[in-house]
Amino acid sequence: MPRSAIILLAAFAMSYMPFQAEAQSCTDVAPSGGYTCAQQASWGKCDESWMNGYCQKSCNKCTSSGSNGGSGGSSVSGLGNRKRAITSAGGNSLDLATAMLETENMGTNYVYGDAKTQDAANFGIFKQNWGMLRVCCSRFRGQQQSQWNNGAVLNSNLQADISCLHECQGYYGTDRWFAGHRNGASGLSNPNTQDIQNYR
Repeated sequence: MPRSAIILLAAFAMSYMPFQAEAQSCTDVAPSGGYTCAQQASWGKCDESWMNGYCQKSCNKCTSSGSNGGSGGSSVSGLGNRKRAITSAGGNSLDLATAMLETENMGTNYVYGDAKTQDAANFGIFKQNWGMLRVCCSRFRGQQQSQWNNGAVLNSNLQADISCLHECQGYYGTDRWFAGHRNGASGLSNPNTQDIQNYR
């Protein structure tokens, strides 16, 4: 597994940890993974969703009362419950990371198909594209591009969404899956673009 994927796993694994209590004094609590808060801030990571509750001082997110509540930032209501629902349905740290990259609340309340159609249409909390789903997920395998609306079941069936994600990651392998997930068919055929490398 490439170093970037390992870093992604480590960085997002800690996203499952609960937020720090707001009553605490404003401090720097570094996320797991071995990097300091100063490093995270210098790399521009302060506004990443997985940084919620971490590195409040270095990221200038302390409230005027000195607590780790954030300044101008917001916590996502129900996020802890959503993470528990995902892991209860078979999700893992990489799944949480993928969902957090796609939507702030790890939900499916985005525009239907992610405003796309046919093979480019996205479904579920991971915004999996129909072009890949109909190849790698047993639920949809062999279906046609024109049957793309069938993917909508992933918007309401979390277990099916996670199952398809795992099947597709197994089918393509992690690196190729990231490429196809990021850029669809063009990503699968050209998996080493800078954009895909940055996404990993």
